[in-house]
Amino acid sequence: MRRYLGLKRIFLPWSRRDTTQNESSPLIPKASSAKEDDEERDNVTPESRQVGPDNRQDDSRVLVSNQPHYRYSFTDYFLKYFLFLCNLVFTVLGLVVLGLGMWGLLSKESFAQEKIGSIGTDPMLILVSLGFVLTLLCLSGCLGALRENCSLLKLFSATVLALITAQVLAGIVAYSLQGQVGSYLRSGMLAAMVHYQDDLDLRFIADEIQTNLQCCGADNYRDWELNIYYNCSAPGVLACGVPATCCVDPLENGTVWNSQCGLGAQLLDEFSAQSVIFLGGCLGGMSRWIEQHEGLIGTVGIVVLGVQILTLFISTRLLERIHWHKMYM
Repeated sequence: MRRYLGLKRIFLPWSRRDTTQNESSPLIPKASSAKEDDEERDNVTPESRQVGPDNRQDDSRVLVSNQPHYRYSFTDYFLKYFLFLCNLVFTVLGLVVLGLGMWGLLSKESFAQEKIGSIGTDPMLILVSLGFVLTLLCLSGCLGALRENCSLLKLFSATVLALITAQVLAGIVAYSLQGQVGSYLRSGMLAAMVHYQDDLDLRFIADEIQTNLQCCGADNYRDWELNIYYNCSAPGVLACGVPATCCVDPLENGTVWNSQCGLGAQLLDEFSAQSVIFLGGCLGGMSRWIEQHEGLIGTVGIVVLGVQILTLFISTRLLERIHWHKMYM
């Protein structure tokens, strides 16, 4: 009888080895799992429930037959697909930023032989780097969530944690140096004015600032004398002039852009020049703009940081759920 029971024990359900432990998606219930559970319950034979000499059932059989089966909850699917969709959106955003940066480099012919040496200082390179890092990071989180790949999810979580730490430290440094913001803005504006004709990106930034803030120069319109083309000693037609974006009305008849409206403006006194160009510098306008929008800037920074913290929390929770499911598979 014992030999017979020993042979029958081979076919008992709890003696089967789990052959699905290496599946890549433990959170996705297999189609045959319910059917296998029913078969396991039906395979409990009368012999497996025989009472021994001491009128007690086999403890090992009772414990295994009562082993709980983990059910897939709504939380599991929510964590997985929410992380997948969020990273998918930011992957597309990263590709757009990367495309804009590459378009900017190609349109300026930055890869030409005579310009390749200065490509490291090209502002478009910031967009390319930002787009590449964002795409690579979010793609790892996207694939890690979809395929439930623990390695990709760990890489994604570690990178997000490093970014959060770097942003917090940058915020602390910026807050401690807020008294020196004005000097940094002045240095940047003067650098853009000096290289106005040589760098298209700096020219675009300076034009946008002067047009939107209705200003001219850093402190006043005479700062344009720092530029070698607008300096009064320059031999060209731009000597003692200012860019057209300094003009009060750069459009002729409201339709045609007059690029020569600022010629000779530095030779005029302030009373005569005020009807032609903006006299005030841009530093005051930028400082006022920052003061007026500091609440919005802080809110955007907190929201961005909060989204990253939420993403980190979801990714770590998803890793825990994947490990938990693998224990019951």
